Amino acid sequence: MPFSQATLDFLFANRLHNSREWFQEHKKEYQQLVIAPLQELVRRLTPVMLEIDREVTTEPRVDRTISRIWRDTRYSHDKSFYRDNMWIIFKRGKMHGTQVPGLHFELTQSGFNYGCGFYHASPAYMERLRAQLLAAAPPARQALERYQSQSCFVLEGDRYARPHFPEQPEALQEWLERRNIGFCCESSDAGLLFSDRLADKLAEDFRLLAPIYRFLLYVA
Repeated sequence: MPFSQATLDFLFANRLHNSREWFQEHKKEYQQLVIAPLQELVRRLTPVMLEIDREVTTEPRVDRTISRIWRDTRYSHDKSFYRDNMWIIFKRGKMHGTQVPGLHFELTQSGFNYGCGFYHASPAYMERLRAQLLAAAPPARQALERYQSQSCFVLEGDRYARPHFPEQPEALQEWLERRNIGFCCESSDAGLLFSDRLADKLAEDFRLLAPIYRFLLYVA
């Protein structure tokens, strides 16, 4: 830590060359510019993550908390070998599992984003989540109150084409009408991204998410 413009430049160049040979020739840069700062960020965030959930994986290693730089192209029209973004995620169990929510940070060519939720929540999970919201279970109430009291994170997820809960209050519909669910903060603040203040800012904001994350986990 911290990240630098050289980190983004390497990711861009690696994706542009799209060559295993080029990547192998520049693997030292990959370790220094990409993996090392991601590992340090995992270490710096580990205390707050364990404060939020004692069972999340915190090992600072690729395929444990750090994404791969190479892409799985089997089911994608984009056959590029490498990505120009990287992320870390703290969650219970396997990194790529979809049964439980995760807390993530992603580095992109336009900045960074962070938050919690699912890459793809199952329909059964979303049904359970809606039931808890409609029953006004205590964890659901705490999550709703926290979301409404902050301005950092935005609720995301594909919505139904037609409303399913038009009779519910608008604030509750925001949650009920989703096919998937996540909470994300996006930033293009290079000054923060390239500074040693990044981990402290992320830790502060992740604490805001704690009741929301715990509700998502409770539903799981």
